[in-house]
Amino acid sequence: MVMQRWDPFRELRQMDETVNRLWRGFAGRTDGTEEWNISLDVVERPDEIVVKASVPGVKPETIDLAIEDNVLTIRADRKPDFEDEKSVYLIQERPTGSFYRALRLPDSVDANRIQSTYENGVLTVNLPKAEEKKKKSIKIQVASGVKAIEAKKEK
Repeated sequence: MVMQRWDPFRELRQMDETVNRLWRGFAGRTDGTEEWNISLDVVERPDEIVVKASVPGVKPETIDLAIEDNVLTIRADRKPDFEDEKSVYLIQERPTGSFYRALRLPDSVDANRIQSTYENGVLTVNLPKAEEKKKKSIKIQVASGVKAIEAKKEK
């Protein structure tokens, strides 16, 4: 689990962005400048950490996936579908442009065995844990031959 610094104004900014999106349609503003923030799911399993990122409409060859100093970075670019001079967007709600997402990873990740796949707009990154860093359970053995002390009953 990654700790995040608490930002007391983050909820206010999110509420402000939500209200702006609501009013944008009424004001006729359709410039498509909404900030693009990809959604991530991160799951920890006993042997690996799995990261799933939603990147719909992005070609796999434009995704740059890197790890440095235990930080996984995902970078990509989504271009508009119509880039000729004769086409004009009447409504553009799908975000375009560049995006960047960074995720701090625990020290237990083996960076040499990372694998990634892309299917149906979802980038899946499998981050195996290093053998020496995995949690190991130690079995406690009960010593045999230890007898309980018995007291003799007097008659």
